[in-house]
Amino acid sequence: MKILQINKYFFKKGGAETVFFNTIQLLERHGHTVIPFSLKNKKNEPSPYESYFVDYPELSESSLPKKIKNLPAFIYNKEAARKLEKLIQKEKPDVAHIHLMFNSMSVSILPVLKKYNIPIIMSVHDYRLVCPAYTFTDGKRNFCERCKTGNYYNCITHKCSKGSLINSFMLSMDSYFRSKFYSPIDYINRFIFVSKFSMNKHIQVEKRFKDRCTYLYNFTPKVKDYSSTKGDYIFFFGRISEEKGILTLLNAIKQVPDIKLKLAGTGPLLEQLKSQCPPNAEFLGFKQGEELRELIHNASFVVVSSECYENNPMTIIESYMIGTPVIGSDLGGIPELIIENKTGYTFKPKSFDDLKETITKACSISEEEYARMSDEAKKFAMDNFSEESHYQKLIKNYQLIIDQNKR
Repeated sequence: MKILQINKYFFKKGGAETVFFNTIQLLERHGHTVIPFSLKNKKNEPSPYESYFVDYPELSESSLPKKIKNLPAFIYNKEAARKLEKLIQKEKPDVAHIHLMFNSMSVSILPVLKKYNIPIIMSVHDYRLVCPAYTFTDGKRNFCERCKTGNYYNCITHKCSKGSLINSFMLSMDSYFRSKFYSPIDYINRFIFVSKFSMNKHIQVEKRFKDRCTYLYNFTPKVKDYSSTKGDYIFFFGRISEEKGILTLLNAIKQVPDIKLKLAGTGPLLEQLKSQCPPNAEFLGFKQGEELRELIHNASFVVVSSECYENNPMTIIESYMIGTPVIGSDLGGIPELIIENKTGYTFKPKSFDDLKETITKACSISEEEYARMSDEAKKFAMDNFSEESHYQKLIKNYQLIIDQNKR
């Protein structure tokens, strides 16, 4: 099968890119031909198809005049449509699998795929289909669902995109344009949500999702067999930013000076927090590969302190595969991955008091209890996040839309 894999980033920027690259490798291992389509970026991985990639600036790093200049392409990128058409004419893929496309490649690629009768499946990694700012939070980080009836001006009024008026304006205009002219639900044959929470949230806003969707948890490649050893620190890895609950986590760990916290990752708050973190907390910078896996393994618990609607955090999946239990906020798709007292613990989001109590409770369990919890985490991972199970379900969805498209 020839499979077009579409994502706006062709380097490991975040969780969606981890899934994107994992999916490519999984499909290639099973003998499929994978054709990537993405944006040009100096950080990109090498690809024989990079001549088809699209020139487009990273708007989050652009000046105001540059953002205004690129607004038309932000909403409808004609170059992306042209480049994709050339790639399709040459490679003739059987199916297209979209990951992230908004605010860069844009909906311009959808009519091209439809023109060549290529069935489309989309993995929904965030809430961009129903929320302009894609997080269901406003500019003050409060939960917000004001736009779910199509009143996207609320995104501008409340500066929902990180408190920025211009960013919020651009996202709002994009949502209005899509809803009026190129609604993805009119083009995409099937949506794969990565959590039950996300699937249900989208169906609440748009009932038509119900007839053409499923949920499929992310997966991670199998790792070596790690021993169940209770480490001497708790561990956070991911983006060092406000929505990840970093401030709440640091406030909580400050109250338990005998428990160590290690944090790996980069993000907008990193430099500021390095100078403010308590003595029992340590920032390690960006980590990946075996070095990251060893840090996960040597931790007693991994903390996922998010204060936004996470979907299916790779942090939990990767931790469980290694056998490290998780302390996670009771929010979004996180609680459906944590079996209380078996694979980890949940706490009230944004409450550093509750997080402190949960950390204290978790770190006080016996070695025997911990070993049982570690085994349960591994079992949950194998039952829900294994490569082979994911592959079989994914191919079944590809075949479903290919067959439907022939009718």
